[in-house]
Amino acid sequence: MAPSSLMTSLPPAKRFDWSNLGLRVASAAVIGPAALAAAWFGGWPWLVLIAIAVALLAIEWGGMSAPGAPTRVAAAVAAAVLIAVFVGYRGHYVLAWGAILATAAAAAVIARGIAERPGDTAYGVLYIGPAALCLVWLSATNQGNWWIMMLFAATWGADIGAFAVGSTLKGPKLWPRFSPNKTWSGFFGGLVVATLAAVGIATLPDLLQAYFPNVLAGLRPFQLNVWAAAFIGLAVGLATMAGDLWESALKRRFGVKDSGDLIPGHGGLLDRVDGLMFAVVVMAALRLANHLGWGH
Repeated sequence: MAPSSLMTSLPPAKRFDWSNLGLRVASAAVIGPAALAAAWFGGWPWLVLIAIAVALLAIEWGGMSAPGAPTRVAAAVAAAVLIAVFVGYRGHYVLAWGAILATAAAAAVIARGIAERPGDTAYGVLYIGPAALCLVWLSATNQGNWWIMMLFAATWGADIGAFAVGSTLKGPKLWPRFSPNKTWSGFFGGLVVATLAAVGIATLPDLLQAYFPNVLAGLRPFQLNVWAAAFIGLAVGLATMAGDLWESALKRRFGVKDSGDLIPGHGGLLDRVDGLMFAVVVMAALRLANHLGWGH
């Protein structure tokens, strides 16, 4: 089906399906703590989690972009991204960014003759690779675990705030052409909650030390001022919204409702981390600026 026909035949906005709320909560209760624990401790558990996520995202990308040869396209995308991830994990980040570009081109060559649009295979590498590499780099920086906690808090805050406020206030649609359920009220609500969540993470170590000094005596304060945290939360919230809308446009282009059915009640993994994939790149750029002296 041509992209233009997909864009002109979007389904009407639907109410939230409360029937699968239990599945959503159960899925979040399993996935959330595992991701938080791996992110906090870093090292090989974090690398393994990222590698698993890359493989699953590549499978979903293969199914969406090349339904005639999903396995081979998924393998090409996964191999390309994992090469960059492992090179980055070894500390060679310049080489890792170069590897993303080189392996994206190689993946497109591999997809020639087996996929209708080989360029989509290359784009899959460019879509998944930077986010995965930024997650590796963030974890390796000073206080990287706190930065990733802030990333998660702001991203999840943007999603929850957008849903809660948008469902309550409703109002004009944000971008009905691609995502008929999202509203301007939800957009601003998500930004507010993302900002507050980032500020909360920045001030949490000091609060914990104030109220639990003996138990948490070894906890280092987060080296980030509140105003910088607020700006980061706002920027990450914007990136989260952009990533969500971009994935909605991609699904319309490929003619699918969900990226997959991996997570009960949620759809595919890409449906859950679409905002995070944009947000982590923005967070990495802001972390680099902080490393150079901003936000202290």
